[in-house]
Amino acid sequence: MTWAIDPSNLGTGLPLEGVRILDFSRVLAGPLCAMIAGDLGADVIKIESPDGDPVRALAPPRFGDDATYYLSVNRHRRNIVADLRNPHDFARIVELVRQADAVVENYLPSQIRSLGIERLRDANPDCVWVSVTPATTGGPIADQPSFDLLAQARSGLMGITGDATGNPTKVGAPVADVVTGLYAGIALMAGLFERLKGRSGRCFEAPLLESTMSALVNQAQGYLATGVNPTRLGNDHPSITPYGPVTAADGFIMLAVGTDAQYAKLVEALDDELLRGHEEWATNAVRVASRDDLRAELNRIFLANSTDRWLEILATSGVPHAPIVDVAGAFAQTQISQGDFVGLMSSPGGELKTMRTPLLIDGVRPGIRRGPRGLGEDNEEIFGE
Repeated sequence: MTWAIDPSNLGTGLPLEGVRILDFSRVLAGPLCAMIAGDLGADVIKIESPDGDPVRALAPPRFGDDATYYLSVNRHRRNIVADLRNPHDFARIVELVRQADAVVENYLPSQIRSLGIERLRDANPDCVWVSVTPATTGGPIADQPSFDLLAQARSGLMGITGDATGNPTKVGAPVADVVTGLYAGIALMAGLFERLKGRSGRCFEAPLLESTMSALVNQAQGYLATGVNPTRLGNDHPSITPYGPVTAADGFIMLAVGTDAQYAKLVEALDDELLRGHEEWATNAVRVASRDDLRAELNRIFLANSTDRWLEILATSGVPHAPIVDVAGAFAQTQISQGDFVGLMSSPGGELKTMRTPLLIDGVRPGIRRGPRGLGEDNEEIFGE
């Protein structure tokens, strides 16, 4: 069995053209890692069990027979079905592993043992191996199934998300899976670079728990350095004020005043005598200490005009700000609606809109060469049956 590069991945000029990647992963973090490689030109083959990636059924919403959840992270790969418990299928997958430059998988340690995944690794010692795991291997929860929600709960992320007087809240998007998938993507690129340097066969692990905890960044460092446990602040920033929403007559505007110079520009733009009289607020440390009083003054001022009017006033002020929009509003804003971030891709259910990669290469955003495939759609091409 010869792994021929798919024609859609030839002549692209993309940085990973010619790289062969096997994707055994399911759900989101691993597939996101493999999709990033595919976006950058790699030839990716996804192997699913006869039951398929469980994300295919996580609906609504659906497009055709597939959940849009699946469609969001499974483009740029061919799709085959193989049962690794079947010796015939296992042998065919071994042949693909022998020709692969990299493998992405997210099996639990117990699944690795029961499926004989180590025999796949032994078949190609030079292959880059990227494992997405629940938590660092060897730890007490490393073999427990985990998901984005559980990682957000265990990582402390929910402990700093939500109103101060409310309940811990998850982030509205699967940020734990996304962060982990990005770390897995970094590992994949590092391993491929190592191969170029003659150091092949590196094995990487992107653990969901620790990757999510890394997203705590300043909050975690503050705790580790001082022992002070961060609390939920709603939309406030623990170290900067005003750095959150203010209330206008018909909605909200987000301010991100990160420096004293920007605060001076805010005072100038608002042109309010009472605010100007609080000269002590010129420094951030005092503003943070007077957070509630400052918020009350800003809300008093902003309530006098509509969000559109304030956006006009702030547009040339030099004050970092933004409207607070929903998902539809995000895609409707001019930066997105008149750009090329949204494109069309094929799918088993037909053509649909999707987000293209956010990356630009030499000023050009790579196009979408192939959308997600149906379960086992490429078995005949790859296996000859």
